[in-house]
Amino acid sequence: MNTRALRMLASAAPRESGRDNPVLAREVWLLGGVLALLVGVAGWLSPAFLGAGNLGNLAVQAAPLCLAVLGQMLVILARGLDLSVGSLMATVAVAATAFETTSNAMTLPICAATLALAAAVGWANGWLVVRRGVSPFLATLAMMIVLQGARFAYTKGAPSGELPPALRLLGTGTLVGVPVSLLLVAAVSVALVLLLHRTTFGRRIYVTGTNPRAAALVGIDAGAVTIACYVLGALLSGLAGLVLIGYVGTVDNWVGRGYELDSIVAAVIGGVVLGGGAGSVLGALLGALILVVLFNLVLLLGLPVELQLVIKGLVILLAAAVHATRMPR
Repeated sequence: MNTRALRMLASAAPRESGRDNPVLAREVWLLGGVLALLVGVAGWLSPAFLGAGNLGNLAVQAAPLCLAVLGQMLVILARGLDLSVGSLMATVAVAATAFETTSNAMTLPICAATLALAAAVGWANGWLVVRRGVSPFLATLAMMIVLQGARFAYTKGAPSGELPPALRLLGTGTLVGVPVSLLLVAAVSVALVLLLHRTTFGRRIYVTGTNPRAAALVGIDAGAVTIACYVLGALLSGLAGLVLIGYVGTVDNWVGRGYELDSIVAAVIGGVVLGGGAGSVLGALLGALILVVLFNLVLLLGLPVELQLVIKGLVILLAAAVHATRMPR
């Protein structure tokens, strides 16, 4: 790869530092301000909302969404979309209880097997999009339906099973007073920041999302990068499913239902551009937290739960309109 191509790769990935990327810094500060405003309003409506216990519970509940939105972010960065997130989370949850064991010794094998299943699903999504030319919407929608059908066929509509206590710790455990699920989100976030902003592969993701043709011209296998993003996204969705089933404690065919839409909306709120090539880990996490607090605020106001769907739809429409204004004429 020539020097010019390397310079292009180096400039493609935005820095986390506001000094290097003032636009990103402004967006993050704006998102932080919106989150603080929502928390303040919720606290004013219900003083109990600001209690340490309630905020801690809210953060733990947000952990699966944070993991799912980070996976969705990777896919969107590469100009993709994953509608199979929620169905994959439920499938992983069902698969985790299929071992019918409460032995802690089986925790690692269960995690390995379910995450391998998630990776296979991600690879299949990426293969359909890249190698067969299926649109991301149709490919992942079909995968969502396939997983749902396979899940119902296996469980006959009534899933059951046991989880090892150690696996439950992913959703309910604490380490030095900090929830394990939050530590997991923090570890994944740091790893993704390093991946996206400190490695050549991360820069290739941004170049691929920005302009796949330009990526090909500088020697990047855009197809392989896209498939890798689908695999990584599916792995994070699978991990989100394990955390969620650990938190809920019981398996259900609809565990994770709605997370496909929530992860897209949270990513969009966090500044991840649906057209690919732009977005940050911190922005995606703030988007997830804003969505969680916003939905909680809807309940505090005594508004219908169905209003959440209206909010999600409006956010997507607004994001599409903002993206359209950024596109060159």
